[in-house]
Amino acid sequence: MSAASPDRFGRARWLLAGVFTGFNAVGLILLCWLLVRDDGRARDLELDAQLQRVTSTVTRLVHYDNATVTVDAARDPLSGDCPQFAVLPAADGGFTPFRSTRTCVAVGDPVLTALARQATATGTQLSATIDGDQGPVRLWAQPFREPGGRFAGAVVAAADAAPAETGHDRRTLVLVAGCVVLAAAAAAAGYVVAGRALRPAAGALRRQELLIAETAHDLRTPVAALRALAETAVRNPARSEELLPRTVRLAGRMGEIIDGLLVRARLSAGADQLSPQRIRLDELVATVVRETPPGDAQVTLTAAPTEVDADPVLVQRAVANLVDNALRYGHEPGTRAIVHITVAGGRITVADHGPGVDAAHAQAAFDEFTGEGSSSGLGLSIVRWVALAHGGELRVYNAQEGGAIFELVLPD
Repeated sequence: MSAASPDRFGRARWLLAGVFTGFNAVGLILLCWLLVRDDGRARDLELDAQLQRVTSTVTRLVHYDNATVTVDAARDPLSGDCPQFAVLPAADGGFTPFRSTRTCVAVGDPVLTALARQATATGTQLSATIDGDQGPVRLWAQPFREPGGRFAGAVVAAADAAPAETGHDRRTLVLVAGCVVLAAAAAAAGYVVAGRALRPAAGALRRQELLIAETAHDLRTPVAALRALAETAVRNPARSEELLPRTVRLAGRMGEIIDGLLVRARLSAGADQLSPQRIRLDELVATVVRETPPGDAQVTLTAAPTEVDADPVLVQRAVANLVDNALRYGHEPGTRAIVHITVAGGRITVADHGPGVDAAHAQAAFDEFTGEGSSSGLGLSIVRWVALAHGGELRVYNAQEGGAIFELVLPD
């Protein structure tokens, strides 16, 4: 992968994680707001229920007679308890206000009077929270009727809301802290999820860049040689007949390289699907050996009757790549290649007499299309992909007497 690819992957990962975290943050903020709001409503409802019990009780004890309002003190169990209350007239007056004997919270008369008048004017029970001298105070007003049916006044109860407000603030702090922790956890999870989500795309990008790099690497030499042959033919027309066959062979080699790259790309992308069938592996390998020009190389085949379930087209391509690799690289400079091929028990073994392979770099050779020693090139990677696609493997090691041994193992 190029140096720019990790940067692009990192930026994309942070961007995706940011989007993921943003959506989660919005959801958590909304959830936190809803929880805080509901807790505030529950606080107010609890206080209102307490105050309403007082106003309902006092309303039943109010006596209105000749513009005079009294509260049956003998039956009033609340006048000396908290919450405190007051019986206040409507806006047009009509009676003298009555207040409970105990003052639980300091509330100004104008505030109580205004709420009582509003309740009698609308004929509905009203609630309000005000800022008292010692903290918030919750008020509840319940209107009552005179004998003629008109709303004559209202009972207003008041309670100290500071304890409930303190509890609400404490719960709000816990909720906010929890939302912050959840947001941080969501951000971390988003980063991890983004990495996992982008890993296939990053792998595809890596394979694409690697394919481009290998294409340029593998085609550089034959293209340069082809250009040299063409320039030689232009400068020496008399040698055209000599140079033309070499040009054709070189073009054929370039076609093989491009074909191999396309096969590798299709295998990597999953475009080529396996079409397994029961095949005679020994006959398939024999066909490949017959169709592969050995040149001046010595190729021997020892095969036992072997049947496997495999895709014949892909396996034939893999075997051809192994044989071609041995013919090209399986000999010392200045000597002819000697290749031994063995087929038995679902195993295809190709041994050469070249300089061997570096086992430490063999895996990298398969993965990165590069290698050292006698065995390198694009073909080996295709062989490995074919083996893995069939649930098999490609093994490589050196013979004691010298040379490399490649073993393609396919399930029976």
